[in-house]
Amino acid sequence: MIKYLRLFLLPFSVIYGFIILLRNKLYDWGFLKSTKFDLPVICIGNLVIGGAGKTPTTEYLVRLLADYKIAILSRGYGRETKGFLLADKNATAKTVGDEPMQYFQKFKNVTVAVCEDRVFGINQLKNSHDVILLDDAYQHRAVKAGFNLLLFDYASTKKFQFMLPAGNLREPWRNYDRAQAVLVTKTPLPLNMMDQIEVRRKIDTRIDQRISFSSIKYGNLIHLHTEETEEVKAGNVIFLLTAIANPKPLKSYLEGFSTEIQQFEYPDHHNFSSENINTLINAFYNHPAKQKIIITTEKDSQRLLGDNLKDLLLNLPIYYLPIEIELAPKDKFTFDKNILDYVANHKRIS
Repeated sequence: MIKYLRLFLLPFSVIYGFIILLRNKLYDWGFLKSTKFDLPVICIGNLVIGGAGKTPTTEYLVRLLADYKIAILSRGYGRETKGFLLADKNATAKTVGDEPMQYFQKFKNVTVAVCEDRVFGINQLKNSHDVILLDDAYQHRAVKAGFNLLLFDYASTKKFQFMLPAGNLREPWRNYDRAQAVLVTKTPLPLNMMDQIEVRRKIDTRIDQRISFSSIKYGNLIHLHTEETEEVKAGNVIFLLTAIANPKPLKSYLEGFSTEIQQFEYPDHHNFSSENINTLINAFYNHPAKQKIIITTEKDSQRLLGDNLKDLLLNLPIYYLPIEIELAPKDKFTFDKNILDYVANHKRIS
């Protein structure tokens, strides 16, 4: 059914592709304005919608650039507000979005802001920061970022991709050539040389581009309410609650610890309702297993902390599982150096 639907949508993909091509050409030719700033601006983005690992990559850059005064600027996808907002003690996933909320809670020395207009947002932040990280802004060409970091989920490099709406491409595959660096994420380990060569051939980067490979590193479970940590233990029945673009790697990881995973899967950035959570709770209590646990993602946990949902989950063993990216050892030095050199060479002189 999905196959035939994609075929039906192919003509619309051609139209969409032409519009994107024209839009990019208008920026390339200078008919549409692209603003450059006098401080380092790093854009983290992708060509294929959803699930490439922009959030853990942004967090990696925050740790890498810890010696600088950093601001993260996001669109704030899924928020119920408009315009420029700084995350503060009153912020919630509804006011700034789940990913910005995650950044705000994890990095106390980093400014987190949201704005649909990235040029306006940078102008609000530039005078008091050394570096701006633009979360998910590769297609936001009104900003001329000094360093574009483009992400590809490893699985997406193994299959042919169609343009939206028939496929998942935001813009043509060859547009990776705007990037200064390419990071292939969620790489299965160990990755043999032939697979690396195949990926490099598909992403035929210019000589000044660098391709790096990374994998997912899972942390310890963190309790939603108490923030106590514990390791993932074998033998539990897992009730997995997700609203992310691609939960398959997480489920695959957890299958190494449990023979039974009850999955409650919703679309990316889904705002959980009381009905959704009550369905989960009823399934949890009605399951006969004595050893059972509820696990969600760190991003999803931000949308579970609203008063109406937090109270429903108060007495349950519910944990979120944080993730980080881990660069392949042979790529880490070069990847880090490219970022650090760019920031050092383009920092604003006080």
